[in-house]
Amino acid sequence: MTASSRALSFNSAAVQYEASRPSYPPALFDAVEEFMSRSLVGVRVADIGAGTGIATRLLRERGADVIAVEPGDAMAVEFHRVLPDVPVVRGDGNALPLADSSRDLITYAQSWQWTDTSRSVPEALRVLCSGGALAIWWNTTAFDVPWIRAQHERIAHHCGVPVRSAVRPDDSEAIRLAGLSGLRVTRRQIRWQRKVSLDTHLANITSRSAFLVLGQAANRAFLAEERKLLKEAFPAEVVEEIYVVDLLVAARP
Repeated sequence: MTASSRALSFNSAAVQYEASRPSYPPALFDAVEEFMSRSLVGVRVADIGAGTGIATRLLRERGADVIAVEPGDAMAVEFHRVLPDVPVVRGDGNALPLADSSRDLITYAQSWQWTDTSRSVPEALRVLCSGGALAIWWNTTAFDVPWIRAQHERIAHHCGVPVRSAVRPDDSEAIRLAGLSGLRVTRRQIRWQRKVSLDTHLANITSRSAFLVLGQAANRAFLAEERKLLKEAFPAEVVEEIYVVDLLVAARP
């Protein structure tokens, strides 16, 4: 299974993705504004791998002038439905369909891992204007919460993927892993939470690529058992999901 095929697997669940995926806390955008030493009002932003527009919508609410770039057919259709007034162009982070020095800020929400950083970093720097910034972030797993750690281990076993370490990389290692070594980079880790129905929680976890590439039939038994376990932990069937947003913001040299 290639990274490209996993990235495009989201097309099979675009509506589910939009309905169940978590958003992002205001503190994330406060941190981006702090790094740029300006508000996002009027900032020319390109949101890359925009998906259904979860981050795009929040950037617009901050007053940014946003254009989206999205490779997936179904995701782009759902994006248009949710944000009909925002332009979305087809393309990916390895070859941005944008002019040189045309954007003040480039964002990758949950999508940087699908790029080849030997290509995506130079592309981002090409498109950014002088003084611009590249911001990448992920909602990561709060492994210090016991039920979340236990669920992650069950998911990894079911999907046949490695169990992730509970130890987060330090700043220098996170920057290296992101392919941003040599740039001026600031990192923030922002903890936040949301309460959702049990159905929404299950839809959220199964909208991940590791599940999508398996198909619904392969996931049916897992979901039945997961629902049973979670109903024991959350009798009211309201799940408190806890995240740590890992944000890296790099300045254009």
